[in-house]
Amino acid sequence: MEKGISKRKVLFICTHNSARSQMAEGYLRELYGDRYEALSAGTNPTSVHPYAVLVMAEEGIDISRNRAKNVTDFLGQEIDEVVTVCDQAQESCPYFPHGKKHFHQSFPDPSSFQGSEEEKLVFFRQVRDQIRAWVVSRYGPREEPSSLTERSEKG
Repeated sequence: MEKGISKRKVLFICTHNSARSQMAEGYLRELYGDRYEALSAGTNPTSVHPYAVLVMAEEGIDISRNRAKNVTDFLGQEIDEVVTVCDQAQESCPYFPHGKKHFHQSFPDPSSFQGSEEEKLVFFRQVRDQIRAWVVSRYGPREEPSSLTERSEKG
């Protein structure tokens, strides 16, 4: 990132800030942290789901130190993109007057899935993979500046 250019702030919102928004924040930070400041919050925050931590760790992304935050913590801040990742959050999310763009991309709630522990993990992984695919398609593939590559090759 060039000096003097600030990162664009992206705030992911879901109901509890326990899984979907945490995973989206983790992916954006890991894949595109040089261009974006990734944030997440919930309309009714609880705590980060242990399965979300586990399935993200499988991808090499540590969200174990994340905490659930309330959307009201971000009111009044300049946010470039506000992204709701569940239908309930979209309906109950407060208006962000300083949010420049608003997007909605709904993902199933893995924490509400009923089944065995292994079935729950499988579902968390499926939602995680959907979120990763969406983040990559929305924010673009990781690019290596060609001018930097050319300079390093010329030595």
